[in-house]
Amino acid sequence: MSIPALERDFALDVFNRLHVMEMKPAFRAATAGRREDELYKMARTMLSLPDTAMDDYIEGEQAAERLRDGYAAYFRDYDALITQVLPIPAHRHGVEQLVIDGRTVDATYLQAATVPLNVTGLPGLSMRFGTSTDGMPINVQIIGGWRTEPTILHLASLLEEVSPVRGLRPNLLG
Repeated sequence: MSIPALERDFALDVFNRLHVMEMKPAFRAATAGRREDELYKMARTMLSLPDTAMDDYIEGEQAAERLRDGYAAYFRDYDALITQVLPIPAHRHGVEQLVIDGRTVDATYLQAATVPLNVTGLPGLSMRFGTSTDGMPINVQIIGGWRTEPTILHLASLLEEVSPVRGLRPNLLG
């Protein structure tokens, strides 16, 4: 499937343009008096980015609107979209760089499948649907058009019925 708006506007770039302007003041206030080594990577990154220029912010809002329009066109023809959450199985906590198809990428770029939901306000859910060979979860996400939460939940229940990890529970005694 193809959503041309996603090919034109990389949602992670749009997210960064909008949210630096919107969130940086709050990050600055929340981290005041903290040493840089005490901050989580996202906070350090946010605070290190230059402030978003108003022209860039406006372009980001226009790009977000193009993304919303692209998804609206898709959901005129389809009830839902089922995609991966990450292009790889889940990774261990604290990993900052990963090798995907022989290319080293920053872990933040793994958000490419989920960030469009943040930018557009589309409803979605993520659920475990498998396990990698090293025991890490593999998740899928179900995305629907605006105000279609019942459809998303129904599809999730159907997927859960056929899931290879159905009934899997954590071993808390272990």
